[in-house]
Amino acid sequence: MISGLEVDDLHKSYGAHPVLAGLSLTVPEGSLTAILGPSGSGKTTLLRVIAGFERADRGRVAIAGTVVEDGQCHLPPEDRHLGYVPQEGALFPHLTAAKNVGFGVPRARRRAGVVEGLLELVGMAGMGRRYPHQLSGGQQQRVALARALAVEPGLVLLDEPFSSLDPTLRASVRADVGAILRRAGTTALLVTHDQDEALSWADHVAVIDEGRIGQFGTPQGLYARPGDLTLARFLGEANVVAGVADGDRVRTDLGTLPADWAGGPPGAGGAAVVLVRPEQLALVEPGTDGVLTGEITEYQYFGHDAVARIRPDRPCGPGGGADPLVVRVPGGIVLRPGARTGVVAVGKVRAWAGEGTAEQGSTSG
Repeated sequence: MISGLEVDDLHKSYGAHPVLAGLSLTVPEGSLTAILGPSGSGKTTLLRVIAGFERADRGRVAIAGTVVEDGQCHLPPEDRHLGYVPQEGALFPHLTAAKNVGFGVPRARRRAGVVEGLLELVGMAGMGRRYPHQLSGGQQQRVALARALAVEPGLVLLDEPFSSLDPTLRASVRADVGAILRRAGTTALLVTHDQDEALSWADHVAVIDEGRIGQFGTPQGLYARPGDLTLARFLGEANVVAGVADGDRVRTDLGTLPADWAGGPPGAGGAAVVLVRPEQLALVEPGTDGVLTGEITEYQYFGHDAVARIRPDRPCGPGGGADPLVVRVPGGIVLRPGARTGVVAVGKVRAWAGEGTAEQGSTSG
């Protein structure tokens, strides 16, 4: 099967500063993939090279089986058969929604009702005569998406298109855009620095760091089985505790737990570093024998759930670390700072051999 996007050994520098350093990535056809990384990681440069706005120093880019960049060949953006949705939508203010969508579409296709069909696809039926200033931010992004789809692209690139929307609107528009792209069967690449956005929207997530893809996999796989602690912390709250290997299990102050060992378990009794997500911790009565106890120092209520921070009575982190434990509980549970509680862990945990910070590594989700 032809991949929607293939990037191989891509290099790009600005002066003496390397931004992309041998980056490789394959995006399955018809899938939604998020490129996730902090500011300065190279994700925007990657998108601009794929779009043709920047030339690579070296490497190869192919869209839907067609090579658009290989160090010698460089197709301009208009010949790459892709759609592009920028942060602000970038609609022409003097054109109606319909004319924005139809911009660049051959007249024969416009006459065939393609524009009206696309507006209906993105939930904008009957709004074609409105101008951008008459549309909400979410509606403008829908029009921008319809315009990107109008050229029947082999790939749609989305450059943080939801970042300017308020949080409630951002979540709904993001979900709608994902559903629209799936119905259209379009391969799409979203660039974002928002972990929740990447994990909730994409079929696959590629984490970019220092100009390379550090890990690629499903959202569920990356969150549960990160290759290292740096990625684990980047993808969400992470409790890191010390452990002792016991075959395919690991003994910790939070209980003896089934372990998913990165790189294989050490010998019996070997030191381990263990990742426990906040939702894997449960609060119990503090008097139970063998249960780690501590004091609730902070409680934050979010409606659907709440987060508590627990200061354990004895250090349980690697090397005697005493960081507070972060626990996620249902929103109906009200906890009082200063109260005492017991804490246990449940479910399988990610573990690394060793006493300190887990070594850098990469696995597929």
